[in-house]
Amino acid sequence: MMLKSIEVSGRTEDEAIESALEQLGLTRDDVSVEILEQAKSGFLGLKSTPALIKVIYEENEGRTDKVESFISGLLERMDVQASMEITDNEDSISVVLTGKEPGALIGRRGETLDAIQHLTNYVVNKGATGRVRINLDAENYRQRRNETLESLAARTASKVMKYRRNMTLDPMNAYERHIVHSALQEHESVSTYSVGSEPNRRVVVTLGQSGGNSSSDNNSRNRSPRSSSPRNSSSRDSAQTESTYDSAESPTSQTSYREWR
Repeated sequence: MMLKSIEVSGRTEDEAIESALEQLGLTRDDVSVEILEQAKSGFLGLKSTPALIKVIYEENEGRTDKVESFISGLLERMDVQASMEITDNEDSISVVLTGKEPGALIGRRGETLDAIQHLTNYVVNKGATGRVRINLDAENYRQRRNETLESLAARTASKVMKYRRNMTLDPMNAYERHIVHSALQEHESVSTYSVGSEPNRRVVVTLGQSGGNSSSDNNSRNRSPRSSSPRNSSSRDSAQTESTYDSAESPTSQTSYREWR
């Protein structure tokens, strides 16, 4: 609920109140009234002064208003100036931030942007009957990041095929891991799964045809990397595959390959 107010004048206080209630479509019990200036009648009706009142009322805060109010307050506390473009898409709300300091809005690998988005989702949905997803972006960062991850996925798949060894990427959040999984989902020669715990959970790209069912981050959460190892007729190839899975599990192994970017 938000407190709002309007100022209305009338020949008398009662007339001003009635005018305000008519404008708002409310009853006298729904508002509180503050007399700013009392009506004064001049001598013989000349130079009379109308009454001026302030009517205070509560208004249900729309979800876009709630989003704007929270993000504005948060940015003010961060001492960052930015304008907002908010689009209500029924099942989600898109917010695009534009400012002179995009780095302060985005943070390292989007960490600040992700944090603002997470907090906004929590505040807007707290106590709400229906859940709405808030998607936050700044300076088109999300699209550029998606393109970077898709390119990384393609390069990593090529290296896995070339060196015939699995490769473990840097830690990513769930959304970024999903982008990598999706980018290689239909790949003919490699598949993906995730290992580790948040916030250090990583995507592993390994040899093995996905068959259109590349491992998602959810169904790979408790899966053993060794169980997903592709089995070939050649025992030599099988042994090599097993050893590369072991290298992915051991951060101290000399045969572990990682893509740093």
